[in-house]
Amino acid sequence: MVGGGNYARGAQLAGHGIGRVTADNIGMLATMMNALALADVFNNVAVSARALTNIKADQVADQFTHRRAISDLGKGHVVIVAGGIGRPYLTTDTAAVSLALELDCDAVLKATKVDGVYDHDPEQFPDARKVEQMSFDEAVSNGAVRVMDKAALGLAMEHHLPIIVFNALAEHNIASAAAGNSVGTKIS
Repeated sequence: MVGGGNYARGAQLAGHGIGRVTADNIGMLATMMNALALADVFNNVAVSARALTNIKADQVADQFTHRRAISDLGKGHVVIVAGGIGRPYLTTDTAAVSLALELDCDAVLKATKVDGVYDHDPEQFPDARKVEQMSFDEAVSNGAVRVMDKAALGLAMEHHLPIIVFNALAEHNIASAAAGNSVGTKIS
């Protein structure tokens, strides 16, 4: 599941004449742009990838179905899903956890711009300390933990699905996380 916050965040666009549903739809379209670009980047370096979408956009990407995703994964393709859950008011974080459960994944790897979860916002507090491991209970109850929305954390907690939060731009982090090596923060 790919996000679209680098282009548009639905919840932040709402207001000033833009309704929340429209704003969330714009956010879902932003995820489509990222999914298409990421699939091309992977394919360009000989890593076979497919962009699928939970919103209807047949000219742009194939529609996500469980069967199609399982088939593509079985063929060794990287499957990149866009459009969140395809409905407003739900984040791509929640969609990622839902998708990981649907595809029977071992964990959710949240590749983001920070290198893990901190006890305080590191952009506001220079003395913020990175936490290597955190329980779901702590992540859900601690208001300072805002790296992922509480609905996503609650769903992952209910199903005992670990979440690894790490910096997407640090060299080798994605491969290390996918291989099960320790990067970022593990919430479990």
